Amino acid sequence: MVWQPLGRDMGNLLLAKEEPAMFYPTSLNRCWVSLCVLGFLFIFHGPAEAQSKAVRLSIATAGTGGVYYVIGGGVAALISKYIPNTEATAEVTAASVDNMKLIMTRKSDLAFSTADVAYDAQQGVERFKSTGKVPVKAMAMVYPSVGHIVTLEGIGIHRVSDLKGKRVSTGAPGSGVEVTALKIFDVARIDPNKDIRRERLGVTESVGAMKDRKIDAFFWGGGIPAGAILDLASTPGMKIKLLAHDDVLEKVNQKFGPTYFRFVVPKETYPGMTQPVPVIATGNIMVCHESMDEKLVYDILKVIFEHRQDLIAIHKEAEKITLESAVMGCGLPFHAGAIRYFKERKAWPEK
Repeated sequence: MVWQPLGRDMGNLLLAKEEPAMFYPTSLNRCWVSLCVLGFLFIFHGPAEAQSKAVRLSIATAGTGGVYYVIGGGVAALISKYIPNTEATAEVTAASVDNMKLIMTRKSDLAFSTADVAYDAQQGVERFKSTGKVPVKAMAMVYPSVGHIVTLEGIGIHRVSDLKGKRVSTGAPGSGVEVTALKIFDVARIDPNKDIRRERLGVTESVGAMKDRKIDAFFWGGGIPAGAILDLASTPGMKIKLLAHDDVLEKVNQKFGPTYFRFVVPKETYPGMTQPVPVIATGNIMVCHESMDEKLVYDILKVIFEHRQDLIAIHKEAEKITLESAVMGCGLPFHAGAIRYFKERKAWPEK
């Protein structure tokens, strides 16, 4: 805490006034007056540092076209508004894999990730063999990450095997989308580096490329509906098509671990859909570094659930944030602050 500049300025300000010379006969008196003024300011305004946020949190999300960023921004706003002396900011990232690395290097404090990627990170396998185990703990299951393989009607793509020879975006580098896409290609015996013309674009960039007819299909995963895909489906001359791919579920789980489940995308999700589409999905979870303060984790979950309607107002996927679903298994251990909160709410499953 630095008081000297303010003390010097206030002392000079007082000296500038035309007071009798006898009022400041020595430099000691001038210092005493400055200290008195500073004492007055301290009593009525508190220390300058108390006026600012003492804790700053970074929340790693994803691209601006997905649900992570929207809900992450809402969570950041709730933290900043309701937790004293704490300010949070939602950061644009390349999503899950990137987010786990940001947690590992302490560049982010909280993050959203698909459960499969978070599990791999915590175990130090797959994309995390080179980095080693990431010290990450779960805070809550948020909503399902629904797998999308998006193409257009009329270009001859009806199933995963039809992607051979096509221009396909497998998701942004370092994203959970890319991880899932490569697992699907693996069990479908498609080499992404030889059998397709591969692009590595985020959802917003993928939509732009499809509008320009530069790609034939793209992968994406997250909450539904996705704003970027809604935009594509609403574009004149574009009739989107979601590829059913639940047939790969058993093989993916057998080879890479049981973190996926079957999910049916309702036909009302995007304009142009004519029937429900069965796909694979995994959980979207909110995580933090294992060393995060227990009370802070507790407080974050408390404000999320107490002000859940605020999140629903910005994206309806937040309707899926419930006490019952938040504690569902996600393959990695929960943080002590999360366990404490859910136990108090009678939501923690007793073994």
